[in-house]
Amino acid sequence: MPSLANRKLWFVGIGGAGLSGYAVVAQAWGAEVRGWDRVETPYLEHVRAAGIPVTIEPEPVDAPEGWEAVVSTAFAGRVSGRTRAELLAELVSLQDSIVVAGAHGKTTTAGMIAFVLDRLGQDPSFLIGGEIPQLGGNARAGTGWLVVEGDESDRTIEHLRPKIAVVTNVELDHHSEFVSGAELEELFERWLAEVPQVVRADELEPVELELAVPGEHNRRNATAALAALELLGVAPEDARRHLVEFAGAGRRLEQRGEAGGVTVVDDYAHHPAEIAATISAVRDGARVLVLFQPHLYSRTRHLARELGVALAQADVAAVTEIYPAREEPVEGVSGKLVVDAITEIRPGMPVGWTPTVEAGARFLASRARPGDVALTLGAGDVDRAVPLLLEELA
Repeated sequence: MPSLANRKLWFVGIGGAGLSGYAVVAQAWGAEVRGWDRVETPYLEHVRAAGIPVTIEPEPVDAPEGWEAVVSTAFAGRVSGRTRAELLAELVSLQDSIVVAGAHGKTTTAGMIAFVLDRLGQDPSFLIGGEIPQLGGNARAGTGWLVVEGDESDRTIEHLRPKIAVVTNVELDHHSEFVSGAELEELFERWLAEVPQVVRADELEPVELELAVPGEHNRRNATAALAALELLGVAPEDARRHLVEFAGAGRRLEQRGEAGGVTVVDDYAHHPAEIAATISAVRDGARVLVLFQPHLYSRTRHLARELGVALAQADVAAVTEIYPAREEPVEGVSGKLVVDAITEIRPGMPVGWTPTVEAGARFLASRARPGDVALTLGAGDVDRAVPLLLEELA
């Protein structure tokens, strides 16, 4: 197993999907690890289970003397230290690695690869930007291949040097970082030129398999996973046998309950293409009611109309205020832009401007009827609406 012995790492933003996993693996590889975050997050359960001390304070806490700070993108510029990209590049360099990147599907595809390797007894390590319930979390240190979800939002992937790269798709999704799709494509091409073996999912036909996860997009994810596993030396029949058992990642078409005859599903989709694919995947003849929380001011400003087009495929939609994440408010940019786009594209569709998640949950519940699917969508904290919906629907 790789060694980070004698290293002392202080994680700033340790509760995030990425840094929480890096912390768990770094400790398993011998580093002494501690960290800070401003709020509790679901990922901290796994961090604490690994015995890592966590400090929760409103403002960042400086690293102890003699410790290396590793800083989440969310706090870059406010706290000095190594970037998450620099640490991830080091982790990737220490073990034979496969990195999955792309605008959509990378969490699920990486999860599929790690799951199959696990079921085949190959003891993979993995660092994935979402919970994989069947694997017990978003990260693990094993003795086999390291499966990593790479991120282009802050150009992290450009620093990574895996043995194998998987690209699910290339589509502009981070408008504060890239001025054009061409710039994004150039980033990917520079990166892939440094990787010995590459799988490009958009060059493959969707696999014909009865998967446990629904949707055409998941068939495409499965195709990419199978191609990657073949490069890892896994026999196709063995990969397929286990892949059909993969039940998905947390907040990816995750069925959260049923009340009043209405099924409640939660999904991380926040880009127009993802939203359209998710609505299509859950419809199956049912009415679909969507509560959408836009993510980032920059994305909403550039894609308000495209988001409206995607959401207009639902039967009922409610839109909340923007989840800002790492961004500051932009004058004149709010979730109302998306509402206006929906009403222009599909006049007469039941649409609600519900600035709060709570108001959105009530809006959907009041319009739901038995047989419907209520879908919460977004990369922020819109999943807070799930228990509210279930209570209102009961």
